[in-house]
Amino acid sequence: MRILHTMIRVGDLEKSLRFYTKTLGMKLLRRKDYPSGRFTLAFVGYENESDSSVIELTHNWDVDHYQLGEGYGHIALGVENIYETCKSINSDGGLVVRQPGPMKHGKTIIAFIEDPDGYKIELIEVSSKEAN
Repeated sequence: MRILHTMIRVGDLEKSLRFYTKTLGMKLLRRKDYPSGRFTLAFVGYENESDSSVIELTHNWDVDHYQLGEGYGHIALGVENIYETCKSINSDGGLVVRQPGPMKHGKTIIAFIEDPDGYKIELIEVSSKEAN
C-alpha cells in the first residue's frame, strides 16, 4: 500500500492552481470537470501519480470558501534551501506565516506558509538527497 493523494477543498480553483504550480513549482497532472455534480477535480504534484503522492484540489462550483476544520493539520514539503524558498514565495505574493527557523524543542529548520484558502503547508529543510 501507499498514499495516493491528499484532498483539500478550494474556493477559487484558478487561484489555487496558480499557487501550487507557480509558487510551489508543482505540475498540474490532470483536471476534470464533473458538470452533473457541479465540481472539478485537479491533481497537482512534483512527480506523476504512479510514482509519488499528490494533492487533489476539489472545487465545488457553488462554494467560494470553506471554514477550515480543527482536525486539519498541514501538508509538509521537503525543500533544500528553506530561506531562499520562503524568499521566493514572498516575492511571488505567497504568505509565509512562520518564518524559517528551528522547530520548537528541536533543531529541524521549518517554516509555514498558507495557500489561498488558508491551508497550512509546512516547509522542512532537507538535504538534496532527501528532497528528491
